[in-house]
Amino acid sequence: MTSETSPSLPPKRRMMRTKEAAAYTGLAKSTLEKLRVYGGGCPYIRVGRVVLYDPDELDTWLHSHRRKSTSDC
Repeated sequence: MTSETSPSLPPKRRMMRTKEAAAYTGLAKSTLEKLRVYGGGCPYIRVGRVVLYDPDELDTWLHSHRRKSTSDC
């Protein structure tokens, strides 16, 4: 049996709390809180009372909202 090494992956970035995620995205903290209630926001993890956002998920979510003009839906 041969031992193959997997390519090294970049280190995982740490999870962000709502305030940090708001600063990262340029949104207000209250906007992220409303999006959690009404939907349409970035996926998040709740651990007890703490809400955490994965920076990779934030990047994906932000990228999905890119538009080239105001007429893009």
